[in-house]
Amino acid sequence: MRPARALIDLDALRANFILARELGGGRKTLAAIKADAYGHGAVACARALQGLADAFGVACIEEALELRQAGITTPIVLLEGFFDADELPLIVQHDLWFAVGAPWQVEAVLAFQTTALLKIWLKLDSGMHRLGLSPADFRAAHARLSALPQVAPMVLMSHMARADELDSQRTREQADLFAATIDGLAGETSLCNSPALLGWPDVRSDWVRPGLMLYGANPLPTQSALTERLRPVMIMQSKVFAVREIGIGEPVGYGARFVAERPTRVGVVALGYADGYPQFAPNGTPVQIDGQPGTLIGRVSMDMLTVDLTDLPQAGVGSTVTLWGESPRLDVLAPLCGVSAYQLPCAVKRVPHQHLGG
Repeated sequence: MRPARALIDLDALRANFILARELGGGRKTLAAIKADAYGHGAVACARALQGLADAFGVACIEEALELRQAGITTPIVLLEGFFDADELPLIVQHDLWFAVGAPWQVEAVLAFQTTALLKIWLKLDSGMHRLGLSPADFRAAHARLSALPQVAPMVLMSHMARADELDSQRTREQADLFAATIDGLAGETSLCNSPALLGWPDVRSDWVRPGLMLYGANPLPTQSALTERLRPVMIMQSKVFAVREIGIGEPVGYGARFVAERPTRVGVVALGYADGYPQFAPNGTPVQIDGQPGTLIGRVSMDMLTVDLTDLPQAGVGSTVTLWGESPRLDVLAPLCGVSAYQLPCAVKRVPHQHLGG
């Protein structure tokens, strides 16, 4: 069997959730598990957090139905709402909560006939300019929807565009606009994502919505005492399955990006960019080999990559190579490779996941 695998530490997931809830001041906490829990396995992660999380956040109804079919009874919020009014009966059938952030969605809810109680998260565009209603439309929609007997008290939400930029005033501007827009409106609030929780302690809401931090990656550009408490959830590993000895001046891999400057032992590892590892990770990108520091050499191939074993004489065929986890950490590896810590685990699709601590 191919030795590539992603170990998912569910105890670490729970610890990160508890930290997020603590930073939110013990407020209601929605765990974002969209995109298959950022590549970590939505059903397993939901089961691990059921009883802790006040709600789960997904992108679409397909993701919600997968959780319901797996027996998840915790409230689920469709963070992008519905994409067609025909989804509303399914939303009612499976007792889903949903965002409303576009004028046509408001009109669809107003036209929908039901005796069920609809649980809406009404979204304001406070400056992200992606989804959400303008301030004037938001207040008008709140009045129209609140007048419907089938609409429960709504959650009033917005989304931070630049909370990971601690020197930007955009977060404060968005928080101020949100506060001004909802002034006098009934409903709980939801504003704080992972970077807001970690970097903006004076910005808080009734519901907090941690995402990336749940999986142990730091969304901020620098480390702090808080971000040091995050525990990596995914450990990406494979094994060396071949060893080559090359001389000075000999290249390794496509394009001869690495050329040996000394006699070099090359370990070939069963994992590549088709498994979610960055194709253009540079020479010297850190890895761990049997728990010891090591480096990547040569261009990453679709199914394989190569590491330098020269200074690790005990390493060879069968040695375990950790591509990310506790070391190197995902949020350290990603910028070295010119990608995002959000992107890497989501791309891990064909590697078998082994969930630990369930």
